[in-house]
Amino acid sequence: MILLENENIKVAISPKGAELQSIHSKTTDFEYLWKGDPQYWGKFSPVLFPIVGALKDNKYIFGNQEYELPRHGFARDHEFDFEQISNEEVLFTLSQTADTLKVYPFEFKLGLRYQIAGTKVSCNYEVYNPGLEALLFSVGGHPAFAAPLTAGSVYEDYYLEFNKDESITYHKIEDNLIADETASLVLDDSKLVLKHELFYNDALVIKELKSDSISLKNKRNQHGLTFNFENFPYFGIWAARDADFICLEPWCGIADGVNHNQQLRDKEGIISLSPGLDWKRSWSVEVF
Repeated sequence: MILLENENIKVAISPKGAELQSIHSKTTDFEYLWKGDPQYWGKFSPVLFPIVGALKDNKYIFGNQEYELPRHGFARDHEFDFEQISNEEVLFTLSQTADTLKVYPFEFKLGLRYQIAGTKVSCNYEVYNPGLEALLFSVGGHPAFAAPLTAGSVYEDYYLEFNKDESITYHKIEDNLIADETASLVLDDSKLVLKHELFYNDALVIKELKSDSISLKNKRNQHGLTFNFENFPYFGIWAARDADFICLEPWCGIADGVNHNQQLRDKEGIISLSPGLDWKRSWSVEVF
């Protein structure tokens, strides 16, 4: 486990999947990430690459050849190389191998740079194309935050506060794929109260979120967090059935639609990166 630490917070990241696994406040003595209970969901904050969500029949077509990839891709299951730059910064990297080329025929370099400053943790995605042809990929985050955060509170005490939305429209999910059917939730003063049943039919997948900041707060005390993200065209909100966490998921990419033709080049949200170029996105969470 790789540790980042300053006078305010202590953060732990696993080289397997470059997965953030702990955000502990030294001021409040609270753990802000989900505990990773496998009874509900054994992950903490998996990295989604080279796809986000599921493929239709778990397959895609590229260059007249059919390939298979699991939901959310393979990066979360691989050991990353890493360089600890300082007590407050670490860079994890993953590149193609003989095994990845069998299921994903692209050369790539994926970087996950974690930094801390004050009470904030930043996660930076850095993708580079070392190949001779365009790199087709998607990438996204999947951090799970504890709710309730403190003793004496329950899930329904917590709410999400959006900085630019008064309602959200989300796409329904059919067999892990994005359906054409949508539904809307009207927010109460830009707030969405958490209820376990919100996620009984899987995630809320949003294609046109105006907000670039969402705060997790509660009616019992002043503790919570603010999640900031920019230039992610898709967003997911999810929790496992009856589990005490909430995932805030910024995505550059999305699961296949129910009517998708399975061609990778035609996949909604797919990014095409020219040879020799790099691409970056980031999100951050500030705890209080």
